[in-house]
Amino acid sequence: MTQLPGQTDRTLGLVIDLDTCVGCHACVVACKGWNTQSQPSPLSDSDPYGADPSGTFLNRVHSYEVTPEQGTAQLVHFPKSCLHCEDAPCVTVCPTGASYTRTEDGIVLVNESDCIGCGLCAWACPYGARELDAAEGVMKKCTLCVDRIYNDNLPEEDRVPACVRTCPAGARHFGDLSDPDSPVSLLVAERGGIDLMPEQGTKPVNKYLPPRPRDTWEAETDVLAPWLAPVAEEPRGFLGWLDRALDKL
Repeated sequence: MTQLPGQTDRTLGLVIDLDTCVGCHACVVACKGWNTQSQPSPLSDSDPYGADPSGTFLNRVHSYEVTPEQGTAQLVHFPKSCLHCEDAPCVTVCPTGASYTRTEDGIVLVNESDCIGCGLCAWACPYGARELDAAEGVMKKCTLCVDRIYNDNLPEEDRVPACVRTCPAGARHFGDLSDPDSPVSLLVAERGGIDLMPEQGTKPVNKYLPPRPRDTWEAETDVLAPWLAPVAEEPRGFLGWLDRALDKL
């Protein structure tokens, strides 16, 4: 079985703002596009334009209707990918060492040449973040776009994961969560960032910022009342003439 490193030099990860995410799936498309174009083995699709399409995605967005104790129901969009756990069960369960955690930045990766597609890592992951690529016969997962963030040929603003770069709402943030003074750490502290399923004991690096409380009306208010009130007692102008003409028929 694969061993986890005792410590890492940095802890790179994502901070996702559930209050800002609009569920547009731009991050899903960007992730699929980048990891299909830039990798030796692209993310496969099966019958993409047919009646039963399926494919390999490293990032997905789930939407839930939530009814708080006070206020009206609201729609929460929940993006989910690999959380690059510090105590990653997908790594320790791997029989070939294909899954491993990098000591320099804590990113969890898969060496596809060593992967035998046994699926043990998918079974061990409590978040369902591993996917078996049917065409390649190997397990795939989010890499935090490691081929982007260290690529000196890209402009500095592009050296972030594709999902972060493309998010139109600015709901995704990337940085070093081991540095308490980094922008992502300060954001987590300010907004009360939380772990996904902390009871699993995996110590996920990625954090979620919970939705802010919605404004509520103090009393029963008809928000459409100003637009539904009649603008005139008698029809005037052309419509008034037409109304009178029709009455004579």
